[in-house]
Amino acid sequence: MRIVYVLNSLGIGGAERQALAIADRMFLRGHAVAILVLGPRLIDEWPTTLSVIHLDMDKTPANVLGAVVKARRFLRAFRPHLIHSHSFHANIFARLFKPLIPSAGILSTVHNVYEGGWQRMLVYRLTDGLANRTTTVSQAAADRFVRLRAVPRHRCFVLPNGIDIAEFAPDEDRRALMRETMGAGESFIWIAAGRMVPAKDYPNLMRAFKQVRAALPSTQLWIAGAGADATQKRIADGRKVLLSGFSVEHGSMENVRLLGLRRDMPALLDAADAFVLSSAWEGMPLVVGEAMAMEKPVVATDAGGTHELVGSAGTIVPVADSSALAAAMLNLMQLSDQARQSQGRAARDRIGSCFTFEARADEWEALYRSIIETRN
Repeated sequence: MRIVYVLNSLGIGGAERQALAIADRMFLRGHAVAILVLGPRLIDEWPTTLSVIHLDMDKTPANVLGAVVKARRFLRAFRPHLIHSHSFHANIFARLFKPLIPSAGILSTVHNVYEGGWQRMLVYRLTDGLANRTTTVSQAAADRFVRLRAVPRHRCFVLPNGIDIAEFAPDEDRRALMRETMGAGESFIWIAAGRMVPAKDYPNLMRAFKQVRAALPSTQLWIAGAGADATQKRIADGRKVLLSGFSVEHGSMENVRLLGLRRDMPALLDAADAFVLSSAWEGMPLVVGEAMAMEKPVVATDAGGTHELVGSAGTIVPVADSSALAAAMLNLMQLSDQARQSQGRAARDRIGSCFTFEARADEWEALYRSIIETRN
């Protein structure tokens, strides 16, 4: 098969990581693969050895026209059997190319329960006929898009994210080294990960952690994730704290370490004792699955498809309820080491049983073939 993946960017995010992982796996299976990126190159991107074409698109009409011409030229030369796009802008861009590349199948993937307001849902609805299939990463996302009439139920399929359990596997030596490097000492370490954006609801986490630290003062919270544009400001002592449009209660940053963008997440997860997710909305949070594969006990808000991922192998609390989040964190900390380790093993077992990337790649490949065969 000849497959083109269309992405908004290669920025450090879960959707981009998952899309590139699918593309890499298809290339290793012998398919011809290329990546078409709507935006420009970024300073911080996921690395890839695949062929990448940047369209450098912005909002000016002349630039959009130039990007369309460049994309059309590339697609006609590459002659894809399938175009697989990810997230709103890339999905609509790929759909609108359907009349220009009529021989290619179009597959749209939705990575979140929220991809914009009613105007975007209307655009999804009006362009649905240009796509052969639409997939979502969770049942929660599928249900919401069907309810909003963005996609008909009979044309909406759920294919959850997959986790590479070989890459995300616990290592005691790496844990000891990273804890020493980070100066963790004997502290209980909570870790959260994700960009500094409203969906992650870090103010909720700050409020919860303030309650946790009041009960157990030596606890630390590490947050790994890049700041979105203009989302960080400096306070008097020079430390960077949250967040554009957000306010943080006085004293909420004690024992909190903002680690910024990190490319050593397996080692950081090893060093931590538990993972916490505070999101207001999600599709299916990839980092939660990675933490589970690393045998970390998980406390997470009931955002999007998080419950579908965690199942009974972690603790789920309501979104935007910092008291419930704090109580769940404290309850987990008060378990014995043996009980937490048992929960961590159950989490990895769940990922190994239901969410391995190799099994997911088989499903993607089968879906690609069914779309292509139906067209032929």
